[in-house]
Amino acid sequence: MIEPLPDDGVVRKLWVGETDAYRDHLLRLDADSRVRRFGGGVSDDFIRGYAEAARGFGTVIHGFFIGETLRGCGELRMSSSPFTREAEAAFSIEKPWQSHGVGSVLLERTLLAARNRGVRSLCMHCLAENERMQQLARKFDADLHFDFGSVVGEVDPPRSTLMSVTREIMADGHAVTAAIFDAQSRLLRPA
Repeated sequence: MIEPLPDDGVVRKLWVGETDAYRDHLLRLDADSRVRRFGGGVSDDFIRGYAEAARGFGTVIHGFFIGETLRGCGELRMSSSPFTREAEAAFSIEKPWQSHGVGSVLLERTLLAARNRGVRSLCMHCLAENERMQQLARKFDADLHFDFGSVVGEVDPPRSTLMSVTREIMADGHAVTAAIFDAQSRLLRPA
């Protein structure tokens, strides 16, 4: 499933040195989007700490970029136990880019990353009133369970195959190439 992205946006994995871009994206979320992303109101200090922790092993973040600016993220965090084969997915998209297919592309990439890392159960938590996230989860055949004012969506990604690994490698390679060409074109533009 390939959906066009708005405003010539690009989706790619975040690089190790892009923690600041992730932090800045989360800090730009409006109050309502922060509540939906974190399940409640959170402070700027909390977000700074959370973004710093994303550097850890077992986290894969796909970002939606407009130019050099990160505007949306799909985050895959593996369980702390390597034997459980479980992970959690979370998504954040800045308000102007919500409801334009960005979430679908981010979830698709997150599911592919989970599949290729042997994840057997992928959970997505959201508030009961977060209809956008529930609709997105249903689009990818998630089982939704209501639990004390929140919803847990569970997806069982299929096993990885040579084709799924190749798809991820090609998407990563395409994203790196696009980023290089974008950087070069900005350098060549007259000031």
